[in-house]
Amino acid sequence: MRKERYLITLLLLPLFMACGTAPTTGDGARNDSTAVAGADSFRWEADQFADVRVLRYRIPGWDQLTLDQKKLAYYLTMAGLSGRDIMWDQNYRHNLVVRRALEKILGDYKGERSGKDWDAFLTYAKQIFFANGIHHHYGNEKFTPGFERSYLETLVAQSGATLPTEVVDILFDPARDAKKVSLDATRDLVLSSAVNFYGEDVNEKEVAAFYSKMENKDDPEPLSYGINSKVVRGDDGKITERIWKVGGMYDAALKEVVKWLELAQGVAGSEEQAKALGLLMDFYRTGDLKTWDDFNIAWVKDTTSQVDLIQGFVEVYNDPLGKKGSYESIVEVIDPVATKNMRVIQKNAQWFEDHSPLMEQHKKKNVVGITYRFINAVNEAGDAAPSTPIGVNLPNADWIRAAHGSKSVSLGNIIDAYDKSSGMSSLEVFCNDQEEIDRAREYGTLSSKLHTALHEVVGHASGQLEPGVAGTDITLKNYASTLEEGRADLVALYFMMDPKMVELGVMPSLDVGRAEYDSYIRNGLLYQLRRLKLGDDIEEAHMRNRAWVSRWVFEKGLADSVIVKNIRNGETYYDIRDYDKLRDLFGQLLREVQRIKSQGDYSAGKALVEDYGVKVDPALHAEVLKRAERIKTAPYAGFIQPRLVPVTDDAGNITDVRVEYPDDFLGQMLEYGQKFSFLPDVN
Repeated sequence: MRKERYLITLLLLPLFMACGTAPTTGDGARNDSTAVAGADSFRWEADQFADVRVLRYRIPGWDQLTLDQKKLAYYLTMAGLSGRDIMWDQNYRHNLVVRRALEKILGDYKGERSGKDWDAFLTYAKQIFFANGIHHHYGNEKFTPGFERSYLETLVAQSGATLPTEVVDILFDPARDAKKVSLDATRDLVLSSAVNFYGEDVNEKEVAAFYSKMENKDDPEPLSYGINSKVVRGDDGKITERIWKVGGMYDAALKEVVKWLELAQGVAGSEEQAKALGLLMDFYRTGDLKTWDDFNIAWVKDTTSQVDLIQGFVEVYNDPLGKKGSYESIVEVIDPVATKNMRVIQKNAQWFEDHSPLMEQHKKKNVVGITYRFINAVNEAGDAAPSTPIGVNLPNADWIRAAHGSKSVSLGNIIDAYDKSSGMSSLEVFCNDQEEIDRAREYGTLSSKLHTALHEVVGHASGQLEPGVAGTDITLKNYASTLEEGRADLVALYFMMDPKMVELGVMPSLDVGRAEYDSYIRNGLLYQLRRLKLGDDIEEAHMRNRAWVSRWVFEKGLADSVIVKNIRNGETYYDIRDYDKLRDLFGQLLREVQRIKSQGDYSAGKALVEDYGVKVDPALHAEVLKRAERIKTAPYAGFIQPRLVPVTDDAGNITDVRVEYPDDFLGQMLEYGQKFSFLPDVN
């Protein structure tokens, strides 16, 4: 719920890559998978297919870590990858059997590996591996095979793969399980979503009734009911849960995760981290939700460990009801220099809260426990890979954040990899004029980083609920995620044009804020439509929030010509004429969205999202798609993960951990399938 996925594949990076700074590039030299290449020779981009680019990232400063820190990162990496199957199964009930069939074909098929059909099969396989399943990682629609059913059946037969007829039927029937996550408010959200959080015969009303019996709106410390379970119909016909734990659902994978976490605990960076890892293991062993809260509190309190982790059933975007946590893992190393340079935002969090446009009763009187750090990712798994966030703010529970604080991180080496990877800038395609292009080129990278920092550190930490209002997953339901992400965006946007940012020394002038306003409006009104198929509504939570924020301020500013729409040669451009008035509009909308959250006003939240964030003008959409053909860079990107290789002595003791940088996306996927496949095909 707190993640910057610019996949939102990520929000701000496609934002600044699309209409901000044109990325610099390396020399394109091939990097051997076992070499640690220098900046000039590192190959940032490894592959491109369909609508995806596959990139690589480096781990700066690895050799400066102590042996225990390297071992800790290695053990946490192995723990994260050991749960990889969980994410595949969560995304769709048949994903594991499909993946294993693909792995078998790619490994053992002895027929012709060239030609139109084979190329189409390879693209299809890569799409599935990238998305951790048969549905698009961002748009949620099911992938369409670019080859005939008979060809797949030939591949299966001649490789010895197993793929049941029922599953093949689903792959080639566009109407069956068409959406991983459906947010269409006119339909039953559970029955119309293919995600594997609910039994096939369980409906939305039944789920709501099931959890309403558990949830106490007056509880000041509500548990995260449903975060770690699948809701099914029992043999007696009653609704029940299958808990994700050792001895329960996902037993085999979680045993492996715990095995590696035990080793990690032995080399933990601090007593606080050792305690947090112990609680995380207890949570996996028991499934107890109070233990999950205890882990999150202990994790927040650990502010000194150089190597840290994000691990568990965390983000709820993949659940149409916003309850179920997707499995994810991020292993990270703190970048102390970059952290020090940006920590001024963290230190002034109370100033930002006090000077926000929120109603007084919705402001926090004491913003506590915010920890903000720039980190370098070491490995990502589950929901965090191959498509990754660039910023994260956790934990999700509002009461933990209010009482104990939160951690915000910006993934510095991921941002660096995006910035340095090859690709044609789309400035000339979507920016209104040369002034806007020049400002984007000069300030786009900085404005994007500052937006991420403000979004994570100040945005998600700001505001408070009114007494008696339950958590947003209860009150705002399927609109909670997009409203929260939009609220955090609005906090960032409001302060991007505040002179305080210049006074704090984090940006040279308000032109940085103007560059971010240009980029945000351009993306929300135009560029992000590139990611949709013609005729589709907007369903992904982050795309929705960028749409309803941009469209609302555009409409409200029409009378004063705050943003003017220009048509030139049949193409649409948006020109911000008054940045100060636009800032005021962002502030007005922020005040209202915080009221919606603080009061749990479901009707107002629904109206805002449905009126401004869902429908797409088909003529404008067609225009954007046509213009986007001039851009050669794919709209989504993700990463091949570095490989950590332990070096041992004759007694088997680890004496070092070496980093390798693979450059074969499918090769890594097949390697993971061999090493980290612990679950049965059907759970």
